[in-house]
Amino acid sequence: MKVLIVNTSERTGGAAVAASRLMNALRNNGIQATMLVRDKQTDEKSVIELGNSLRKKTLFIWERFVIWICNLFNTKNLFKVSIANTGFDITEQPEFKEADIIHLHWINQGMLSLDNIKKILLSGKPVVWTMHDMWECTSICHHAYTCDNFKKECKNCPFLRFPSGNDLAHRTFIKKSEIFRTAPFNVVTVSRWLAEQAKASTLLKDKRITVIPNTLSLSEFKWLDREQCRENLGLPKEKRILIFGAARVDDPIKGFDRVLETIQYLIDHNHYTKEELHLVTFGTFKHPKEYANRIPVTYTNIGWVKKSSTLSQLYSAADIAISASSYETFGQTLIEAQACGCIPVSFGNSGQSDIIEHKKNGFLAEYLSTESLAEGIIWGLTEGAGIDRQRMREDVFHRFSEQSVASQYIRLYEKSLSEPAVVEQD
Repeated sequence: MKVLIVNTSERTGGAAVAASRLMNALRNNGIQATMLVRDKQTDEKSVIELGNSLRKKTLFIWERFVIWICNLFNTKNLFKVSIANTGFDITEQPEFKEADIIHLHWINQGMLSLDNIKKILLSGKPVVWTMHDMWECTSICHHAYTCDNFKKECKNCPFLRFPSGNDLAHRTFIKKSEIFRTAPFNVVTVSRWLAEQAKASTLLKDKRITVIPNTLSLSEFKWLDREQCRENLGLPKEKRILIFGAARVDDPIKGFDRVLETIQYLIDHNHYTKEELHLVTFGTFKHPKEYANRIPVTYTNIGWVKKSSTLSQLYSAADIAISASSYETFGQTLIEAQACGCIPVSFGNSGQSDIIEHKKNGFLAEYLSTESLAEGIIWGLTEGAGIDRQRMREDVFHRFSEQSVASQYIRLYEKSLSEPAVVEQD
C-alpha cells in the first residue's frame, strides 16, 4: 500500500510534527508512506518539496493580501483565517499518481486551494483528511472560539472587520459546501472533542468521522534522570521547574499570559516564593521584549527545539508541564511530557481530556481559571508528585505508540479501499 501524506510544512507547527511522525510510524509498520510539503526542513528522502521559492512566497502572500484587502488593510486576525484561494495542483505529481491513498493534513497558507482540493477529492483515489484544527468544518477560521455559525451557515464572521450576510466567510462557506457535499472523503479527528465539532458542523456532519490520536515514538521520547538533565541544560537543581512550550510561545491562543498570571497568583497567595520557582519555555517568541520584564520568576528560554532528545531532557528536568490554551485539538506537548515522567496540568475543555485523566496522570483545571490552574500546579508538586511515572509512560505507549496509531490508520486505509466513501447525489 502506498500512502501520500500532504501537509504544508514538514516540521513547522503541531500538525507538521504530527504528520511527520505518522509517516515514520507507517513506514515502520510496513506501509510505503511519502510526504508532500510546501516547506521542507530536513534532508529526509521520503519528503518531497513542491515548487520554487518565488512561487511559494507568491501563493502565500496572495492569500494574505486578499484577506487584508477585504479587511480594509487591517491586520487583526490575519492569520486566524484561511480562504484557500491559492495553491498547488498536486494531482500531476508522480507521487500522487502512484499513491493508493491520499492523506491530507494541514494544507493552508498557499499549499492547496479549494479548487485544488476539489480536484483531489474527485480524482477517484480514496482520500483521508486528518483535522488538526477546525478549518475543515468552518468556513475560514482555524478555531471558532465561541462562535457556532459553522453549525448552520458561516456568515457575519467575527474574525472579519466588516461582517455581513454575504461576507468573505459566507462566500467561502458556499464554495466549500458545494465541494464537500458532492465529494467523497473520510474525516479523521485527533480527539473526541474535535469529532464532536465536526459532527455538529454543516460541512462535515454527513461524512464518515473517525477519531485517531497523534502518535509518539517512545524510542525518541525517554524518561531520563532529572538531576542529570538539569545539569546538562544548566537549569537550577534546587528549584521547582515549570515548563511551557509551543511553536510560538506568545500566540494568544496558547495562553502564555495566563501562565504568567498563574505563577504570580502562586506567589501572591504565598504558595511559593518567586525564589522557589523557575520557568522554562521552548518555541519562538514573536514579541520577546514584551515578556522580558513580565515573567515573575527566573526563567530560561530554550528557543526552537529540533531534536526529540533535547525535548526529552527538558521534560525530564521539569516538575510540571503547563498547557493554558484556549483550545487544544489534541495536546501534543502533554503526551510528550507524560512519556518523559513530567506531570501535565491543563484546562480540560477540548482535546486535553482525551489525554489527561484527572488526578491520575495529570490535572484538568476549570476552563480559563487562573486559580484552578494554580491549584493544578500545587497538586502536581505535592500529591501528584507521587504518581507512578513508569505506569504513566506505559499508558502513553499503549495509547499513542507508533504501532497503535499506525494500525488504526491502516485499518481505515483498507476500509477506504474496500468501501469507498459515498458521494451524495443531487
